[in-house]
Amino acid sequence: MINRVRRQFRHLFRQAHTVNHEPVNRASLAVIILIDLFILFNLFSGLSDISRWPLSPDQAYPCQSTWAGYRRQTEGNRDYDMLRHTIRFIDEPTFSWATDYRARAEGHLGQVSGQCLEYGAIADALNTAENRDLLSRLDQTQRAMATLEQENQTIRSQYDSTLLEQIAGQPQSQSINQVDATQARATLERNQTSLEQRRQQERDLQAQLAQTPTSQRFLTLLKDDNQFQAVDRGFQRASFWHPTVQLLFQGLFLLPLVGVAWGVYRAAERRGYGLVALQSWHLLVIFSIPLVIKLFEVLQFGALFSWLSQVVVGLLFLINYLYIVLVPLVGYGLIKFFQKVVLNPRLQVAGRVQKQKCIRCAKKLHPGDAYCPHCGYSQAVACNHCHQPTYPYLSYCRHCGAHQELSA
Repeated sequence: MINRVRRQFRHLFRQAHTVNHEPVNRASLAVIILIDLFILFNLFSGLSDISRWPLSPDQAYPCQSTWAGYRRQTEGNRDYDMLRHTIRFIDEPTFSWATDYRARAEGHLGQVSGQCLEYGAIADALNTAENRDLLSRLDQTQRAMATLEQENQTIRSQYDSTLLEQIAGQPQSQSINQVDATQARATLERNQTSLEQRRQQERDLQAQLAQTPTSQRFLTLLKDDNQFQAVDRGFQRASFWHPTVQLLFQGLFLLPLVGVAWGVYRAAERRGYGLVALQSWHLLVIFSIPLVIKLFEVLQFGALFSWLSQVVVGLLFLINYLYIVLVPLVGYGLIKFFQKVVLNPRLQVAGRVQKQKCIRCAKKLHPGDAYCPHCGYSQAVACNHCHQPTYPYLSYCRHCGAHQELSA
């Protein structure tokens, strides 16, 4: 099995830099690599574009996150917070939630949820003169409260120094502060009373805003469990299938390219078009890279992974058993890979021959050594054409130049 993998690896490597069993010169290889990089960039760009073609769960159910956030909120006045977030017409008079939701489907495959479109229409109905007036009065009240709070903060920061000035007998005309110590407490109490009145006014206006007919209709929809659960189920279902749908579209983009590259390569091989075969082989490898990546992505994030996660929920400790078994196996496989493939003498023989090192153990040799004095390995094999001694694992005989079978 390992020998078969090594043979396939060598075959793939040779195909990537030879034309009709002749190595490509470096300038041509550099051009081919530049072409590969350009195609790879455009390939991932095309994959990104086609993966955005189907509507994402957030685009198909645009109201789900806001609706779910409202239902999760437990602090503050959630009704007012939601109304204030939804009524954007004071700052953006032409804004429409329903129009915004429909626009998200333009240029995409799929439709926006009907419940979210209904949600958008009811949210748009909040744009009434009564609601705008209440929000305007609320804004004025909140600005007045902010001014009073800022004034109180300034007075508190200066109070200690003005009190010391008064004790020291310094005249008010020479003070750097706005108020003297005798006035500071009275001003703070007056401002605090005014703040309480403003806060009560704010609460009353918020309650009035929540009681308008359009607001009541909107809040009733938000509190409807059946409506929300229908939207949430649709969102969860879309989230479950979306990675797999993306992979299908990306596969539709990649598979024709892989098929064409493979067909051109086979035809060029049969007819002896070496350069065309080389370029099509590079294209085939380039097109296959993202395909393999996407397959791993769907295994990790797609519908199958989501289903398995749901099956083992509550039994997550089983995943630890799986890791305990798989990680040593993967480590063993990596060690064998580096020992048999990456660090294999077949892949390092050219550099060792040039440096007069043993083909097997890489120890230094003296000129004319037929065998390595360190490991005893033979440094030559008989050419299968001229039968003269030549280097093992190299592709061509050093005497007659005949192509060699890469074996020793």
